[in-house]
Amino acid sequence: MVLPVGLRNPQFRGADFNQPADNYTVCQGDNATLSCYIDQQVTRVAWLNRSNILYAGNDKWSIDLRVQLLHYSPSEFSILISHVDVYDEGLYTCSFQTQDKPHTSQVYLIVHVPARIVNISSAVTVNEGSNVNLLCLAVGKPEPTVIWRQLKDPPIITDVKDSRPLIGKTALLRCEAMAVPAADFQWFKDDKQLTSGLDGLQIQNERTRSILLFTNVTARHYGNYTCLASNSLGSYNVSLRLIRPGSLDNVAVASTKPPVLLGLLSFLNERTLA
Repeated sequence: MVLPVGLRNPQFRGADFNQPADNYTVCQGDNATLSCYIDQQVTRVAWLNRSNILYAGNDKWSIDLRVQLLHYSPSEFSILISHVDVYDEGLYTCSFQTQDKPHTSQVYLIVHVPARIVNISSAVTVNEGSNVNLLCLAVGKPEPTVIWRQLKDPPIITDVKDSRPLIGKTALLRCEAMAVPAADFQWFKDDKQLTSGLDGLQIQNERTRSILLFTNVTARHYGNYTCLASNSLGSYNVSLRLIRPGSLDNVAVASTKPPVLLGLLSFLNERTLA
């Protein structure tokens, strides 16, 4: 029987003529190992690609340097094809001769090619109301699906709130942002970027928000924190505070430019406190 190494849960059939071939899928550039396991005493054995002999016993017939003999014994006959390419796709046959009659087992090698963009429209300027054609040509195997997405919005932080936890309690600072494409979040304290899992902090990032979680508040946790939301179109940051209860700190949220967004945050903060 033929055993393509790496194939999950293969269903192999007895070595005989007219048996359907098993499929073996690899990605372009990977290696493919084809193994033929023989449970009968044979006189001759060979690996073929279509009608071309690759190996006949220990003798190499193929001139392709990528094809190598891996194992040759009375029970196993295996070859390796290195750096598989699309032209390697096709039917491979393990043929062997017993004292009674010839036998074959087959495997069909399928080569997938990762998708890549080979041509895309350059920047174009058009008048409002005019038609425009944009080109994106991608190749791959199987044929890739092309998805268009409009990138238009740098991040806008829409919801933030200070926190006043007691020492020894849990607390969180939340930062929500609208952006297309979605924003990536980072947290800072005193201009030092914070790392999840250190100093009793956990950072939980979701698509539209990030939460800075304090699992056990200590005195050193109190202070100013900065949430930075960014994508390929820009970035925006806002300051939040973890305030010691009983202090006289102003609870207003301080934000960075631009002024229009600062006004929006001020409005949101007033609505939260109302």
